[in-house]
Amino acid sequence: MTTVQDRPTKKAPAAGVATVLAEALRPIVGGELPVELHAWDGSVTGEGPVVRLNSAQALTRLLWAPGELGAAQAYVTGEIDVDGDLNEALTHVWTVIGERGLSGVSATPTTIWRAARAAMKVGAFGRRPAAPESQAVLSGRLHSKNRDREAISHHYDFSNDFYEAILDENMAYSSAYYTSPDMTLEDAQTAKLDLVCRKVGLEPGTTFLDVGCGWGSLSLYAAEHFGAKVTGVTIAAEQKKFIDARIAERGLGDLVEIKLCDYRDVVGGPLNGHWDAVASIEMGEHVGQGNYPTYVEVLRRSVKPGGRVLIQGMSRSGKGGGKHPGGGPFIESFIAPDMTMRPVGETVDLIEAGGLEVRDVHAMREHYVYTVDAWIERFDAAYEHLRTLVPEEYIRVWRLYLVGGGMSFRDGRMGVDQILAVRPGAPHSLPAVRTF
Repeated sequence: MTTVQDRPTKKAPAAGVATVLAEALRPIVGGELPVELHAWDGSVTGEGPVVRLNSAQALTRLLWAPGELGAAQAYVTGEIDVDGDLNEALTHVWTVIGERGLSGVSATPTTIWRAARAAMKVGAFGRRPAAPESQAVLSGRLHSKNRDREAISHHYDFSNDFYEAILDENMAYSSAYYTSPDMTLEDAQTAKLDLVCRKVGLEPGTTFLDVGCGWGSLSLYAAEHFGAKVTGVTIAAEQKKFIDARIAERGLGDLVEIKLCDYRDVVGGPLNGHWDAVASIEMGEHVGQGNYPTYVEVLRRSVKPGGRVLIQGMSRSGKGGGKHPGGGPFIESFIAPDMTMRPVGETVDLIEAGGLEVRDVHAMREHYVYTVDAWIERFDAAYEHLRTLVPEEYIRVWRLYLVGGGMSFRDGRMGVDQILAVRPGAPHSLPAVRTF
């Protein structure tokens, strides 16, 4: 018995697939297509960046998942392709969307019928295609410890070799700090690590907790350059293996200990107020809106009274982070499932409500633009090597992720901030005048 997908594709209409689609999309896109569309039957229409529909299944995906998710699924599987610079193409499309006052695909009955009719006409009407292999599949209660572990593993246990090819020698996977736009990525990441250490007041013998330590860039730097006694926390097993190897290579076993545990298991009993200083770099986005007060409480209880806490976190415009606080359907499905961002002011409110006194907020959005640009440059240079490490689909996921993320920071839809706070209950040592 043949299925809908098994049946031969219908013969393309005389007008050509591209023309049929352009006419069907005209009311949705507010006029002419903003791209030059090349369809699988050889037909071409429109002006702008070249977009290729390599398969009727691309339209089937878009019919089942209109908008960003369906387009992303089709792109990462190669059913849709874009000639030339992906950043330039997406920037052009976003510019047209803004000029035409479009706010996304509205799934009205009329829109659905028009899309279905066009899909049937060009032979693209069928069952929902299977999700790409690279798309995250999580189970369990939202932000349970097991589900959070799955979410982090999906992204961070991907391949240490892959990340080494893209990140700097510190393996810092967060916004760098560019004191000059022409700095190298290595120098800018080192400047960020140094800035964090100075903000939290590290010096020889200071006990320091790094919550969500990644590949250990901050933990190792704090020990090597400030003489701090560091505890790092991660739930990504491959990251712990990587850091432990570096600790051994650099002879830092007496200064750095990495724990494989959930942030919620960090404090309790004698560990309350155990550390002189605490930092958490771009980890709070993964705890979820409902758990953010718990996250703040862990940071507060971990540091001694009068001690400093630094949170570097990404922000998202719109109350509560808008319709997609995780960054959008693509990011939420392929990169960081269950992530939550919000305007920085709302995060400050949560930190203060959790009992910490906020002393400084340092906006660094433009620094992330420079950082992502540097990652893209390294990604492109390492392309052939990356192909030996992971399937092509994952490379396409990362290209879309880096380009889209860079655009979000550039255009102000996302930001990143360092929030410095202290735990009340004892005098703090922050200077009256900024020294950082």
